[in-house]
Amino acid sequence: MPWFVWLLIAGVLGAAEFFTLTLVFGLLAGAALVAAVVAGVGIGVLGQLVAFGVAAAAGLFLVRPVALRHMAQQPLTREGSDALIGKRAEVKQEVTATHGLIKLSGEEWSARALDESLVIPVGALVEVMEIEGATAIVYPRELLP
Repeated sequence: MPWFVWLLIAGVLGAAEFFTLTLVFGLLAGAALVAAVVAGVGIGVLGQLVAFGVAAAAGLFLVRPVALRHMAQQPLTREGSDALIGKRAEVKQEVTATHGLIKLSGEEWSARALDESLVIPVGALVEVMEIEGATAIVYPRELLP
């Protein structure tokens, strides 16, 4: 089979991968490219089919599981307001269940207490438990008097 036929097959498979995003058609397109190289070197149809089969098997059984596992992992770095969760802050204005003010990462943030029965005094250290919009939900790091 001529090498350009394998390139055509690779293009069709690549387009199918673009629309499905399954990593199957893309790996088969790569195998078709390997077969195109083998055909370009002058090896016969049987060699081309063997090269395609070996490359496809390697892609589907070795590369695809690793790629899927990496895609399923959560990112190691948190960005934006998610990066503030777990940080320590200082209370600048008494924090209650409805309002308050803290200094978090050099900025002042509106805050409210995670436990609605708590009143956290000025100067207390708190930990950011979550962020809701522009409000930090906090909990004291130490026992309150």
